[in-house]
Amino acid sequence: MASVNVYLTFNGNCKEAFDFYKSVFGGEYPYIGTFGDMPPMEGQENKEEDKNKIMHVSLPISKETMLMGSDAGCDYASQFKAGNNFSISINAESKEEADKLFAGLSEGGQVTMPMADTFWGAYFGMFTDKFGINWMVNYDDPAKVQQHP
Repeated sequence: MASVNVYLTFNGNCKEAFDFYKSVFGGEYPYIGTFGDMPPMEGQENKEEDKNKIMHVSLPISKETMLMGSDAGCDYASQFKAGNNFSISINAESKEEADKLFAGLSEGGQVTMPMADTFWGAYFGMFTDKFGINWMVNYDDPAKVQQHP
């Protein structure tokens, strides 16, 4: 069965927000990376002002729950809107489950990133459903996921 977590999006202050959440919940970041850490992607320029923004951070809240987030960067920064800056993130247990959930939940909605293999080793996609809720679907293939210190 897939796990569900909240994914928060910030307008340049993700690190500050997550440091605050960490001070309250405790724990350590299993991963934190900036847009400057990303490899170049065809058709998408990594702007200088985005390089220090957070591309992804995760903070374990409990054994079952992970708080995740990023700054709005690249082409998405202009679409940032406070109040609609969160997504429901689903971590599927298989590629087939990820495809099924993505297809079902995105029906009638707007796909913003189709399911595809990513540079970090996951199979990932994003969409807004027909009710205006933002979703992310992720499958971490154990054979492909990069290990981070």
